[in-house]
Amino acid sequence: MLIGQYYTKINNKGRTALPVKFRKELGEKLIVCRWYENSLALFAQISWERVIDVAVGESLLISQTRDTERFLLGGAFEIEPDSQGRIVLPQALRIHAKLEEEVVFIGLKDRVEIWDKGLWEIRDREITTGAGKLIEEVQKLKLKGARRQ
Repeated sequence: MLIGQYYTKINNKGRTALPVKFRKELGEKLIVCRWYENSLALFAQISWERVIDVAVGESLLISQTRDTERFLLGGAFEIEPDSQGRIVLPQALRIHAKLEEEVVFIGLKDRVEIWDKGLWEIRDREITTGAGKLIEEVQKLKLKGARRQ
């Protein structure tokens, strides 16, 4: 399971070191894509396929489905770490995530999010401040979903 936070630098060409723990769990063939809240997400191939199946499904007749495809698939790239575990993040993704000099890799079960350090610190404070309410809202949503089934 992918967990924890790791801070590192990124150079002006988009090269950064993938944390060893994440490298071992993700494998060699990776998908990096635009993600939500101005971050990036890094997936192992198998996890990526599951996410796309859940996020997009099969109904291409719904405009929100097509837009989700455009956002996720249109903003995705296959990458492989080099022999030293470094990856190059494409410029379009660096622009999306506003990556500067320092980045944070955050392990989140089946994915790794990549954040600009400054943006992550702001978001982390927001999450931490509202953590009690967040768990209550998540539980309410789970209960509603269970009732529908």
